[in-house]
Amino acid sequence: MNRASQALQFSRETEMKKRIRVFVAGLLFSGVCLTLSNRLLAQTPAQKLQQLSQVLNLSPQQKGELLPILEQEGPKLEAVKNNPNLKGGQKVMQLKAIHQQTDPQVKAILSPQQYEEWKSIRQHEVDQAIQKKVGGPE
Repeated sequence: MNRASQALQFSRETEMKKRIRVFVAGLLFSGVCLTLSNRLLAQTPAQKLQQLSQVLNLSPQQKGELLPILEQEGPKLEAVKNNPNLKGGQKVMQLKAIHQQTDPQVKAILSPQQYEEWKSIRQHEVDQAIQKKVGGPE
């Protein structure tokens, strides 16, 4: 019975260690996404692509396919972010609408894992735009 108890305890400890590792990895990834999306807010499409490339581990082909998409949507996103006539909720809706226009193209280029990371970064960009507007002068 003692060995069975020890085996059970060992199994529980092993499972707990796995869960801790997954949790820590998630925290680290979140930190990388936060840092990256802060950098992405005010960059040229080429600079944004370079940062995304490092986080998403993009292939040269993926980079070539993503750059025109970023170049196309960049001015639209900036126009929304810098429009003083839009309230926070309106900005969010317009930013999301622009993202939804390009998401099918991006999804076709990225792997499923890369696309999930992309969506997380995108959501943080929207959150940052809102925060910037709320914290900044009206």
